[in-house]
This record gives sequence, C-alpha cells and structure tokens, in this order.
Amino acid sequence: MAATGAAADTDQFPRIINGVLGTKMKIVTGYPGGNDVNLALERGEVDGRCGWSWSSVKSTRSSWVADKKITILMQLSLAKHPDLPDVPLIVDLARNDEQRAILKLIFARQALGRPYLAPPGVPQDRVDALRKAFMDTMKDKDFLAEADKAQLEITPIDGASVQKLVAEVYQTPPDIAHKAAEILR
Repeated sequence: MAATGAAADTDQFPRIINGVLGTKMKIVTGYPGGNDVNLALERGEVDGRCGWSWSSVKSTRSSWVADKKITILMQLSLAKHPDLPDVPLIVDLARNDEQRAILKLIFARQALGRPYLAPPGVPQDRVDALRKAFMDTMKDKDFLAEADKAQLEITPIDGASVQKLVAEVYQTPPDIAHKAAEILR
C-alpha cells in the first residue's frame, strides 16, 4: 500500500486495518502526495492505497472504475456511500465489539470532513439558525450546480448528527483509545 507519511491517512488507515482485522498489508511510505501514489499504482509499484475519498476517485480516476482497473474492497467510513451499496463498511468487517469500537474511533473523522463550528456559549437559537442556513445552502440549486460544475461532491451531515458523533467518540473507553494509539505507533 502506497503511503505519503506517518501522519497521513494513507499510512494510518492500513496500519489500523492490519492491527485490528489482522490483514498483512505492507505499507510503502515516502510518496510525496496523492498524485505520486496514483502514478505508483499505474506503474505497478504498489497494489493499492487507503484513504482515497470516493469523490476524488470519481473526479480524478473515474475511468479506472469504469474499466475495472481498481476494486473497492471496503469503505473506510461509518456510513455507506450511495454509489457503493455493495461495498462493506470497515466496521462491518469487525469480529467483536472491541474491534468495532477501535474502528469507529479512527474512522469517525471521515464523517466530520471539514466541519463548521461555533465557540462555546452561543445561544441555542443562533446555533439553530446557523445549522439551518448551512443545510439550506447544501440544498440550494445554484450552489449544487456550481459544485457539480467543479466536480465536487456535496454530502453534508447536519450539525446535530456531527455533535452526536463527536460526543460518542469522546465517550470511547480509555482502554480502546490506548489500543488504537498503540496500533498507530
């Protein structure tokens, strides 16, 4: 598996998958960036990569999917993408609650993407107004047309769901967090 560095998803994700599910992916670290990883795939230097968003695959290498040059083995997310209904989620591959908890802790950030947030103490009516404005924008036909023209996928998660997920992740038992951290070392 091609990787760009120890702190990158391309390194951490196969490391977690190896450590939790017992796979034996060899991680080849040192590629400068995602385009270099793709070139390594084309050259046959590596067999795969982890942590490549589906929207990036579609916008930059859709021909690889159409020509069946790549196979999506699993979705490194907590929720299935509508385009990939038959591809299992990483958490579906867990064999017990401990594995599921570690995978949820690591892959919860995939749902968070690029969150918008407000400081503590903002009155609830303002929080509600900001959340509504955000979700209304995510449904705006002109906004969506511009995003489509730029080949950007818009898959918003409402603020209440993000807040709930963050709260759940912060409730991860310390032993699970320590096991996840140990795997990433």
